[in-house]
Amino acid sequence: MAELEVALVAADRQVWSGKASMVIAKTADGDIGVMPGHQPVMSVLKPSVATIRTLEDGAPGPVLKVALHGGFIAVDENRVSLLSEAAELADEIDAARAQEALTRAQAGEFGPDSEAATARAELRLRTVGRGPQQA
Repeated sequence: MAELEVALVAADRQVWSGKASMVIAKTADGDIGVMPGHQPVMSVLKPSVATIRTLEDGAPGPVLKVALHGGFIAVDENRVSLLSEAAELADEIDAARAQEALTRAQAGEFGPDSEAATARAELRLRTVGRGPQQA
């Protein structure tokens, strides 16, 4: 079975790396689904929820949901690099804390940064399946 080598990297750490059968992400040009044999591409990532369909010993493994706070995707020779200023796996996100941050941001507690804080909190909640669907 053909597979992808995936590296998910944030500015401060390597978030995840491993084998996958597919990576789905939102680019500036629209959604992209990458499978083995995909043509080379490099694109800007929009803040969104990405999906990585992992493989373990050649068999389907867990499906990872990732909050990507912008960045880039590069695909070449069955290697996918997701590079983001910040990236969080769904199991790293505290939904209660994200909901609290959303409430505070919507109340304007972060001053001029409230709009950006609202977007970050909404993305985290979508990643864990507790927010409105992404457009």
